[in-house]
Amino acid sequence: MDLSTLGTETRNDRTAELDRMPVSELLSVMNAEDQTVALAVRDALPDIGSAVEAITDSLRRGGRLIYLGAGTSGRIGLLDAVECPPTFGTSPEQVVGLLSGGPGAFVVAVEGAEDEPARAIADLDEIGVGDRDTVVGLAASGRTPYVIGGLKHAAAKGAVTVSVACNRDAVVSRYADIPIEVPTGPEILTGSTRLKGGTAEKMVCNMLSTASMVRLGKVYGNLMVDVRATNNKLVDRAQRMVAQATGADLDTAARALHAAGGHAKTAIVMLLTGTTAEEAARRIEQAHGDTRTAAGQA
Repeated sequence: MDLSTLGTETRNDRTAELDRMPVSELLSVMNAEDQTVALAVRDALPDIGSAVEAITDSLRRGGRLIYLGAGTSGRIGLLDAVECPPTFGTSPEQVVGLLSGGPGAFVVAVEGAEDEPARAIADLDEIGVGDRDTVVGLAASGRTPYVIGGLKHAAAKGAVTVSVACNRDAVVSRYADIPIEVPTGPEILTGSTRLKGGTAEKMVCNMLSTASMVRLGKVYGNLMVDVRATNNKLVDRAQRMVAQATGADLDTAARALHAAGGHAKTAIVMLLTGTTAEEAARRIEQAHGDTRTAAGQA
């Protein structure tokens, strides 16, 4: 493929004199270009929605959301994955990020690793990819061999496959059950897809994980009720969440949170149903984690 034909590789006429711009102008044009990313993501919302449904189904069936990527794309997937346990109380095995070159490539680039599809096959086999999983391949260019190899292998194992690319008619789209294309156009710095391309991928990953967790009942209203209160800031946030969700005062919320072992969702169900922590936990388990159902509000 002639990479020069890709939108993400072409020169941006608006920044042809980037090195001569005063800082204020440079930042202004950078900001203007960034604003186009959200509009490109908006156009992809139907496909993003289809991916959310697939991911939600996988997680409900005991499967996983697996991000797969190289370079900046892989780092963004890995970042989204590692944020899910503290935010949504998931286990580290439920949302996984695979980065070409291994975890160490997050800090020190292993650029050549993206050209080796066999690496993706080995990485997926190591975690036992299967038919309950959804694999999301992230490739700003839309033609990364590591991602293509991973999507082909995941499909062969029965997993649902999703691709995210920042060009139209991307090669990776041919290997995905649900292709997501967010054409972000020329970067202000030619070919540097850590800029608009990376921003688009981050926005899409935010949507995929957050919307899926909402669908799974890990959010009550707009409160992250499965948050792990592991520091003083998060304990304070958890107390305020319990108070906001139930209408209780902060002291009552704090006592309920203590009785619930620091688990905001359990404390909320306790106060909404007037039950003990044990009964609230039982109701949550019966409701498969859905807060409204456990509180009798479904």
